[in-house]
Amino acid sequence: MTIKHVTVLGLGKVGSLVAGLCQLSGFDVVGLDSAPDAQASFATKQVNVSDAAQLKEHLSHTDAVISCLPYHLNIGVADIAHALGVHYFDLTEDVPTTQHILDLSKTSRAVMAPQCGLAPGFIGIVGAHLTKQFDDLRSIELRVGALPQHPSGDLGYAFNWSPEGVVNEYLNDCEVIRNGKRTMVPAMQDLETIVIKGMTLEAFTTSGGLGTMCETYDGKVDQLNYKTMRYPGHMRLMRFFFHELLMKNRRQDAGEILVNANPPVNEDVVYVHAVVEGHKSSVLERQEFVRSYYPKEIEGKNWRAISWTTAASIVAVVHMVSSGALSNKGFIKQEDIDLEAFLATPTGGFYKG
Repeated sequence: MTIKHVTVLGLGKVGSLVAGLCQLSGFDVVGLDSAPDAQASFATKQVNVSDAAQLKEHLSHTDAVISCLPYHLNIGVADIAHALGVHYFDLTEDVPTTQHILDLSKTSRAVMAPQCGLAPGFIGIVGAHLTKQFDDLRSIELRVGALPQHPSGDLGYAFNWSPEGVVNEYLNDCEVIRNGKRTMVPAMQDLETIVIKGMTLEAFTTSGGLGTMCETYDGKVDQLNYKTMRYPGHMRLMRFFFHELLMKNRRQDAGEILVNANPPVNEDVVYVHAVVEGHKSSVLERQEFVRSYYPKEIEGKNWRAISWTTAASIVAVVHMVSSGALSNKGFIKQEDIDLEAFLATPTGGFYKG
C-alpha cells in the first residue's frame, strides 16, 4: 500500500522535524500534539495523545503513524494502529515495548516498525551492511555517541535527547552475544577507549541499541555488542550518581537533576562507529564505518545533529515502505534494511555528507 497520509505524534524537536521531512518527501502530513506550534509548515491539531479514544479517531483517517512520543506511550499507539491496520513506526529503544510490537506484528495487516531512529536504527543498518562482505563472522561492534562539540564540566555531556530515554539506557540490562551465546549484561560496563580523528572517547554498554540484532545473528557470530560513546570520565561519574547515590531508584528525579545540570546545546556532534570482523576467502579481515555528523541546515533552519540523524532515519524507512523497497506488512527489522537503498531515499541521503 502506497503511503500518502502520515500522522506524526509528538511535535518536540525531533517530532517536528520528522513531520517537516515527511512533507518534504511528498507525504500529506498532520502533526498531533497537546500544544502544537501554530507556525509549523505542516498541518497540526491539538490532541491529548494519551487519550485512546481521541487518538483512534484521528488515526482512522491516516495511512501511517509515526510516534515521536516518550517510549512508555508507544504501546498504546501501536495497539490502536494494529487494530486499524495502519502502518506504525517509532523511535523506541525500550526492549519490552519492542517485544510487544513484535507480538502484534504476527497478526498485523500493515507494517510494524519500531526502533527506526539512530540507535537502534541507522547503526543496525550499517552494521548489517558490513556483515555482508564476509563469508563468516567473528565480531560485530556498534558504537554511537551524541555529544556536545565543546564539552564543559566533568560529565562532558548535554541532554539533547530525552532524559527519560537516557536514564533507561544507563540502567536497564543489555542484550549481547558473548562467546557465541545470547546473554544479558549490566549497563555501564566493559569500558573501552575509541579514537575518532584524534578525538579520544570512552565507550560502555547501554541497553536497547542493538534492537533485534541478537536474535538475527544468534549462532552466526561470536561477539555482538552495542556501546554508547562519551568523553572520558563520564561513565565513572554516572555510575557514582546512579549506584552509589542510589538515584537508580528515583529515575524521574534523576532525569530532572541531570537536565538541570547539563541542558541541551545547539552545537552538537553524533559519532557513528561500526566495526565487523570475519573471514573472507579464509582471510581474517576488518571492515569499519566511522562518521562524524554535525548540525545541518534544512529548509533555512539549523537542526542539531541528534535531531536530524534521528528524524532522517525514520522518514527514510517510511519512504522505503511506501515505495515498495520494504515489505508493506509485518515486522521490519533494521538489519534487514539495505544501506544503499536507504541512502537513496531523500532523507537517507543526508548521511552521505
